[in-house]
Amino acid sequence: MGRADARRAQAQESRRAAKSGGIRRLFTWKKLLGTFFGIVLLGMGAFGALYLYVDVPAANAMAERQSNVYKYSDGTVLARTGKGVNRQIVDLDEVPKKVQHAFVAAENKTFYKDQGVDLKGTTRGVLNTLSGKGKQGGSTITQQYVKNYYLSQAPTVSRKLQELVISLKIDQQMSKDQILAGYINTAYYGRGASGIQAAAQAYYGVDAKDLNVSQGAYLASLLQAPSQYDWATATDTGKKLVKERWAYTLRNMVEMDWLTESEKAKLTFAKPQKPKPAAGMEGQTGYLVEAANKELEKQGVSAADREAGGWTFTLTVDKKRQQALEKAVDDQLESKLDREGNKVDATVQAGATSVDPKTGKVVALYGGEDYIKHYISNATRQDYQPASTFKPLVLASALENESETQDGNLIGLNTVYDGTSKRPVVGSDTPFAPQNQDDRSYGPISVQKAMNSSVNSVFAQMIVDVTPAKAKETALALGVPDKNFPERPAVTLGTMNASTWDMAGVYATLDNHGQKVTPHILQSAEHRDRTVNPEKPKREQAISRASADTVTKALTGVVDAGSGGAANSPAYDAAAKTGTSENNKSAWFAGYTPELTTVVALFGEGDGGRKQVSLTGTANSGRASGSGFPARIWADYTLGALDGGSGKTFDLQDVERGEVPAPPTPSDTPSEEPSESEEPTPSDTPSQTPSETPSETPTTPAPPTISPPATTPPTSPEIPPLPGEDDGQPGERPGGNGAAQQ
Repeated sequence: MGRADARRAQAQESRRAAKSGGIRRLFTWKKLLGTFFGIVLLGMGAFGALYLYVDVPAANAMAERQSNVYKYSDGTVLARTGKGVNRQIVDLDEVPKKVQHAFVAAENKTFYKDQGVDLKGTTRGVLNTLSGKGKQGGSTITQQYVKNYYLSQAPTVSRKLQELVISLKIDQQMSKDQILAGYINTAYYGRGASGIQAAAQAYYGVDAKDLNVSQGAYLASLLQAPSQYDWATATDTGKKLVKERWAYTLRNMVEMDWLTESEKAKLTFAKPQKPKPAAGMEGQTGYLVEAANKELEKQGVSAADREAGGWTFTLTVDKKRQQALEKAVDDQLESKLDREGNKVDATVQAGATSVDPKTGKVVALYGGEDYIKHYISNATRQDYQPASTFKPLVLASALENESETQDGNLIGLNTVYDGTSKRPVVGSDTPFAPQNQDDRSYGPISVQKAMNSSVNSVFAQMIVDVTPAKAKETALALGVPDKNFPERPAVTLGTMNASTWDMAGVYATLDNHGQKVTPHILQSAEHRDRTVNPEKPKREQAISRASADTVTKALTGVVDAGSGGAANSPAYDAAAKTGTSENNKSAWFAGYTPELTTVVALFGEGDGGRKQVSLTGTANSGRASGSGFPARIWADYTLGALDGGSGKTFDLQDVERGEVPAPPTPSDTPSEEPSESEEPTPSDTPSQTPSETPSETPTTPAPPTISPPATTPPTSPEIPPLPGEDDGQPGERPGGNGAAQQ
């Protein structure tokens, strides 16, 4: 090697040494430690600034959104309503303590001791997010609550850092119980259920307060992967994993002294029930919910209050009786209709209301074919006439006012009237001469027999004897609404407007011995922040017991030997009245047993509900009267609702028999006055009037014998055995052959 090469090598070695020495001087342990602490201080400063900068925000919209739950009287769910969420928030003390501990054991054993954050888990979550692995990473119950309640599920670094800061603040501001309650109420459990109450119902069909340890451990395990761990849809692997996590949860509970080893050994895995579709508004559900909502407004729960969510509304509706009513309508009416191929059948609408006559509770309601298809509730609509179901109220008013006939005889069941068709009423400033069904005349006839066959001319004279004003007063006291209710003789044929709901209350009052019964469908309304106790209806005496019981006695005759024969059954004691309005636009059957009052009606509805049309020709049966489809629906339902029958009988007291005058001479000369229509007209001057079919070919009978005094067991006067027909246009008989409808 030459000198030049040696000098170059020495120079290179000197440079390497200088460089090495420079690096050592730059990375001394003092400088490294200083740099580390500098970074830490900068991080702490940045975190401090972040802590000061990030405030606890308001709850996100979805976290506070709740559904409302409507339940049958037995507590089973009828429907859930809400804005896209199935959640009911419950207080933590409603959740069993061991179930609370199951959630802590599954998710965060150190929950009661930590400061609300898991730095390792958060760091792992941030790194996973930065590396594109999504939102994986452990976090505490507090952090999960913060994410669910205040933030979003977005897998971003900024959201994770916000979660960390807010969790620290929340842990300082809230108790552990508050945080745990917030967590279990906001977590998503699958099956569309948000919160533990909805989850308990979705997976086990119970309320959160009734969960056991095994069920609670499953729900807590479910939170890790709701869709994967849902037993109904899980793969074999998913089932294996959720059972392992369930067992892990129980082991942790034992470790934390929340469960003994012996208690754990007795537990078996709680397999959830199969998922059920959320109840919607289809079928009768919408009608029931609508009726409850209307009543809620009367009780001070506004639509805005209700729509805020979180309510549990328990209805008075008996699930079994509701099903029985729906089945009766399907079997006795809908199965016989051809709604697609028959124009008349397409117009038929059925409605019904069934009430407990002792309490006024609506135990069943039928609003129509389907709430989705026909939103107008046929149970509560008031645009049709109740027709001859009003006649018993005329008798009730006569009894209540101790009214007398034109001859001065006290009116009762044995009082005799002239049943001649088109007979002009006597004693009225308004001319009125209604026609009986098929223009048949009865001559002298007792009130009982006139009620059995719904003889128009008798009740036309009776309302004049009572006066329309007093009859209206009695009707309003019983519960008939003051809708299109003029004080004229024509109202004896039920020309005002009323619903099945209204008339069920009226007939329930008669059933309840004259003590007022007001139908109601709301049993309770509960919210975690508020409870509404429905106002109890006043238990006033609308009419005397003697008057009510006398009317009931009259109506038992309608069932036993009159137009209500379709409801005659040895399985129960019944009283009822039929009614069919002018041109057969509505047909009614209002009846009751000692323990159940039900009103069923058919309505002819055309032009989307804007027009009333005739029911004649329904199911190709000719005239659809109250003694037909409505009566058969009533009988079918009542038998089912009473579990096949009842041994209870009417307890009737002080039945008024009335006085019997000398037999009047039937008019041989047709009245020059026109007959009254069942629909009021401006002039109150009718054309031909619908009437009820007589129970036999009329003759001129001898006066009935006065019954024994009321202190002896009441007996009915002799009554012809053939049931009669309701009000209707002359000649419009079932099948068009003039045969009486049975």
